Amino acid sequence: MSDKKTAIVTGGSRGIGRAICLRLAKEGINLVINYAGNHEAAQDTKTACEQLGASVVLVQGDVSRAEDCEALFSAAAERFGRVDIVVNNAGITRDNLIIRMSEEDFDRVIEVNLKGVWNMLKLAARAMMKQRYGRIINLTSVVGVTGNAGQSNYAASKAGVIGMTKSLARELASRGVTVNAVAPGYIDTDMTASLSDEVKAMVKNNIPMGRTGRAEEVAALVGFLAGDQAGYITGQVVHVDGGMVM
Repeated sequence: MSDKKTAIVTGGSRGIGRAICLRLAKEGINLVINYAGNHEAAQDTKTACEQLGASVVLVQGDVSRAEDCEALFSAAAERFGRVDIVVNNAGITRDNLIIRMSEEDFDRVIEVNLKGVWNMLKLAARAMMKQRYGRIINLTSVVGVTGNAGQSNYAASKAGVIGMTKSLARELASRGVTVNAVAPGYIDTDMTASLSDEVKAMVKNNIPMGRTGRAEEVAALVGFLAGDQAGYITGQVVHVDGGMVM
């Protein structure tokens, strides 16, 4: 068991999730990192975090399955003795115009992005209420506020995360547990790298700051919300979007 704080990060192997893990490791926090399938990327993130001084446990799993979420908390309890921080970052997209979107694509995005967060929140609330301390940070999206053509399923899931964040913040506030959401805009990741130059230019035209964001800029906010200085901030949705939503 360690005296350091312990964080569970879902979808932590790549992109924003990886940046969050590295940021928390720099803050001296031990990690239980969930990943869906890319073991090589997860192992690379684990090694990078360990080089920063963190102890790391990797747990493969699908957050839409309650038993896989329970395995994360069991791993944290066994290795570190407690869970202080939960970052719900795991998410998927299955984009299409609604008239072409299959029921399967709608259901799967809701299962992972919304039900998966609910699974994690239920377990986090149980653990953190007992210890009367905790930091929960849910990754939503600018799309959950503005909507986006071709992403009705994704937008619905991310809007739902905002509603759950505010509801749970009210339930846990008296127990010393904060619950906040971080809403990234267009962030440079593997997903956005595959966009055409034309689409990238169109995206930048919609961003007042005229550039896409970096995963490290999202992670910096998550690191702050996970810390003791953010103890009087709860139920908030903070945008990291270059001014897209004001």
